[in-house]
Amino acid sequence: MVDFFRSFLPMENPLGFGAGDYLELLLGALLVVAALVWRRRIEPRAGKLAERAVWSMALLAALAVALRLVLLPHHPAPTADVYDEFSHLLVADTLRHFRLANPVHPMHRFFETFFVLQEPSYSSIYPLGQGMALALGWTIFGHPWAGVLLATAAFCALCYWMLRGWTTPGWALAGGALAVMEFGPLSQWMNGYWGGSLAAAAGCLVFGALPRLRQRYRRRDAALLGLGLGIHFLTRPYESIFLGMAVALYFVPALRVAGEWRRLLPAAAVAALVAAPAIGLTLWQNRQVTGSWTTMPYSLSQYQYGVPTSLTIQPNPIPHRQLTAEQQLDYRMQTSFRPSGGESIVTYLQRLEYRVRFYRFYFLAPLYLALVAFLPALREYRFAWVAITLALFALGTNLFPAFQVHYIAAATCLFVLMSVTGLERLGRLNIGGRAVGAEAAQIVLLFCVAHFLFWYGLHVFDTGEISLAMRPYETWDNLNHGNPERRIAVNRQLSELPGEVLVFVHYAPQHLFQEEWVWNAADIDGARVVWARDLGQEENQKLRDYYPGRTALFFEPDSRPMRLSRYQP
Repeated sequence: MVDFFRSFLPMENPLGFGAGDYLELLLGALLVVAALVWRRRIEPRAGKLAERAVWSMALLAALAVALRLVLLPHHPAPTADVYDEFSHLLVADTLRHFRLANPVHPMHRFFETFFVLQEPSYSSIYPLGQGMALALGWTIFGHPWAGVLLATAAFCALCYWMLRGWTTPGWALAGGALAVMEFGPLSQWMNGYWGGSLAAAAGCLVFGALPRLRQRYRRRDAALLGLGLGIHFLTRPYESIFLGMAVALYFVPALRVAGEWRRLLPAAAVAALVAAPAIGLTLWQNRQVTGSWTTMPYSLSQYQYGVPTSLTIQPNPIPHRQLTAEQQLDYRMQTSFRPSGGESIVTYLQRLEYRVRFYRFYFLAPLYLALVAFLPALREYRFAWVAITLALFALGTNLFPAFQVHYIAAATCLFVLMSVTGLERLGRLNIGGRAVGAEAAQIVLLFCVAHFLFWYGLHVFDTGEISLAMRPYETWDNLNHGNPERRIAVNRQLSELPGEVLVFVHYAPQHLFQEEWVWNAADIDGARVVWARDLGQEENQKLRDYYPGRTALFFEPDSRPMRLSRYQP
């Protein structure tokens, strides 16, 4: 028996096998057994479930949330750590105060921070969509992360609904399961506050309504199309341009049929009517935040603080409030979402080539085989349209110098559709008159399941040493391993102090600007903890006089270890 266990050591095994190799062999054997069990017992039951749309959607939604909640002992609710997240949380907190913008704070110079306007209002620069989801979860369940869970559950359920318009119920359920594995409990969308799931759910509504409307007009489908367009506009207004173009391109073949446009006109009217409130709400937010119906908060931020590029943020020397009325009007006419000026086509293509690697986020590794099998489907217009739509999003977002995977979240269900269609066509493969494709497609799906279960199991039974050793090889998963420990430690220290506190943040000259600590609630004066920039002893005293009842602290995040101490003038 001792010799058997010693064989797990590579140096003691004549073949050089180690424990990892045995685990892989064991996994392969389990896959074979799973394939047999799937064919005989699970597949018939899954087929019956797939026919019941409501139960399938409910199961997928519950599964996405339940799997993440199981991980809470080792991976609690995420702590915001990036300035985008704090800005979205500011939107949510502002909405919870039943307003779209907050009044300018008289001491706002101390509260300057990324992606937050201080004048002409104290507001986030982001649209309302993600903040609305966070506010909903925050209000109902007492924590903004609940809004993230709800959005992810909605996306996984709607992904199945969308696929039902494109393929068979069985493959639609398989696609919903893939959505849970790829974008559920291990995904960065579910483990942060940046967003992604809400825009992806909106895309499901749009791309699921299109084939249904093409088949026959129903007011419900037209309303769902408008709802998807509206939600996406509230979440990703710039990318909504490409979403609208994709909708128009989908119906191009139909318009060649005589009188077809008369059938589609009522659907377009209903969709526009349902989407209109989102446009109105956005204009109202613009008015409340920037003072102009047509100036978006993001655009005003670009002018006040500079336009972000792929490398630096260049400050603008002229504050917006110092411009004349004519100059402000000229600015509003010229400001739009655009890349940094003067870049060449070479730069554009280089950036496009670099961003190809980001698209791995939308596929588990075994699904690359499904993509190859999808290529023959491009002979059909509807699948060629899928490729054209993805190209629209890729080329359009490439005009902007920064990129994150949630920018094109609306197209996520199309990536799933490509995977499912490829697997479906792979299942029809015959070699020498023998149907071998069904087994091949099942094996690919089982590898996806094995991939997910391996990493999910690693986090469920997170034992420290093994998990730490494996994390460098975990691609695209984004669980907060213990969460942002520095922020949690500081928040814990602050929670142990009695009363209200005022924290002056002092940055060292070598401070990395991405590690920002000055973030505040929508109602700064009503918050228990107020974060402020250290502007020097004389200026700091003005803020101390403004908050005479608060305990003043001095925080040095760049010290090693970081220091939180009593403020000493």
